[in-house]
Amino acid sequence: PRSSVLQVAAQELQLMRVGRLVQGAAVLLWASSRLDIDWTIAKEFLVLFTIFGGACLFYGLFVLQAVLCFWSTETLEIVNVTTYGGVEAAQFPISIYRPSFRKFFTFVVPLACVTYFPALAILGRDDPVMGSPVWFRWSAPLIGILFLFICLQVWKIGVRHYRSTGS
Repeated sequence: PRSSVLQVAAQELQLMRVGRLVQGAAVLLWASSRLDIDWTIAKEFLVLFTIFGGACLFYGLFVLQAVLCFWSTETLEIVNVTTYGGVEAAQFPISIYRPSFRKFFTFVVPLACVTYFPALAILGRDDPVMGSPVWFRWSAPLIGILFLFICLQVWKIGVRHYRSTGS
């Protein structure tokens, strides 16, 4: 027997996602060779740390989706707004969006913490909109890991309070 949260992870493991990872890595390598970035070991580590933080964030969203299924029958579309909509939103700098949207994708679903802020650090640019400090831009992917940890705690609460219909 495997833990229930591991079973949730396996449910979302699709070959399509591996293809997206390979495509994203290819684009990242191509773009980084074309941009004038002063690559250091710290920046290379930040890229890997950001990818890991992003994976943790999206895994956390899938865990939340599974938790919501304990209490609702229409949760798939609610979470799809943040997962697939978040992927679309992350294709553009967060600075182009309205303040309420920026706050949602920074503090509620911290997508900007694993996309926008680390990109500013890697490119060596200041934050023109939110005025984030340099240390935050370098440590922002930690929030993706923290998000997963919180989602796993919510999962435990959901499992502990789940009551089957008996059917």
